[in-house]
Amino acid sequence: MKEKILSLIEQGKYVETRNEIINMNVVDTARLFEEIDQQKLLIVFRILPKDLSSDVFTHMTSELQKYVIDSITDEEAVGILDNLFMDDVIDFLEEMPSNVVKRILKNTSDKTRMVINQFLNYPVDSAGSLMTIEYVDLKKEMTVKQAIQFIKQIGIDKETIDTCYVVNSNRILEGVISLRRLILNDESTVVKDIMETDVVSINTHDDREDVAGLFKKYNYYVMPVVDNENRLVGIITVDDILDVIDQETTEDLHKMAAMQPSEKEYLKTNNWTLAKYRIPWLFILMISATFTGGIITRYENALQSVMILASFIPMLMNTGGNSGSQSSTLIIRGLALGEIKPKDILKVLRKELCISGIVGIILSVVNFLVIYYIGKNDVLVALTVSITLFFTVVLSKVVGGSLPIIAKKLKLDPAIMAGPLITTIVDAVALIIYFTTATRLLGI
Repeated sequence: MKEKILSLIEQGKYVETRNEIINMNVVDTARLFEEIDQQKLLIVFRILPKDLSSDVFTHMTSELQKYVIDSITDEEAVGILDNLFMDDVIDFLEEMPSNVVKRILKNTSDKTRMVINQFLNYPVDSAGSLMTIEYVDLKKEMTVKQAIQFIKQIGIDKETIDTCYVVNSNRILEGVISLRRLILNDESTVVKDIMETDVVSINTHDDREDVAGLFKKYNYYVMPVVDNENRLVGIITVDDILDVIDQETTEDLHKMAAMQPSEKEYLKTNNWTLAKYRIPWLFILMISATFTGGIITRYENALQSVMILASFIPMLMNTGGNSGSQSSTLIIRGLALGEIKPKDILKVLRKELCISGIVGIILSVVNFLVIYYIGKNDVLVALTVSITLFFTVVLSKVVGGSLPIIAKKLKLDPAIMAGPLITTIVDAVALIIYFTTATRLLGI
């Protein structure tokens, strides 16, 4: 299909191209547009049915959206946005430079401009910036027949009609009712008698990561958004939450790898920008690693007396770093999913102490046998390395398990307390334990 359409475009057969695209999924069409020459893309985009072109526009990359908006008239641009749901309009405007936003706002109606400005004033990471105002609201005095007729009148322009919200004259959220329940009840039944009053709602200023947690907890596909006075102002649908989960996961992975998060795709970000994102943390970790070098220098005499000690340093540091990374990864993920709360820090510490004890003993025993029997080293050297290994594993797992929770308590992103940072801390402490144990047991 894709090859056929590209061939038709190359031949200038735009009517045939239009007929083929109409039968395609809008997401696939948006991806196809990325492979078309931009001049020809505009021709194809303009000959598409108005509703279809708006749907395709929603799924385009921000770079392609900007090109289309810059290349068409103000009337065409407003026409596209008028066919989008409000949350898609806001997503688009948030990605655009200020000159594009001003151009769009200048050509919209006063009512639309007021709504857009209200949305743009919400913090980027808040529920308010995610919501849409295209929802169905009913009055509790309505009968089922009246409610269904009302839904038929306005439903075509709503994001979803499967879940309807019941509000009073002051727009206070009082209940929720599904279209299924309306259809299955008698036409004369009053809405207030069959609606659910125990409504789980979201505040406009709730963090979007917390909102994603609520969707997961209650397994909803749509949730209402209210202001501080419990007035219904919008809804959030699960498709927007999937985007949030994707963004948050990507952001956490970047932070766990000691990088500044990037919102752009890897191949579409220039090399200098990517380098700029990586340098700060690498610089911090490089400077902090000098403490490790200072510890080794301080015990230089011990290393010269028993040179074999130096050969075990990489093993101890790697094991400590890997142990800490295992714990921190599990805790960070647990915090993100809501399985672990900051108040659980003592439970986590007890659990990590138990686990690290088991792991530390097994690794230390194996390590002792390898160094003493296979490596033919002195028993005190084997004992020094094994004792250090045990305490390093215990320390690294406790540090890896507790630091993300401490970060959460301090209102920081737990992801920053990941592998690189924990490894740096554990390396320094492990060396102190190593050389302290060596000087005591070996008398150096």
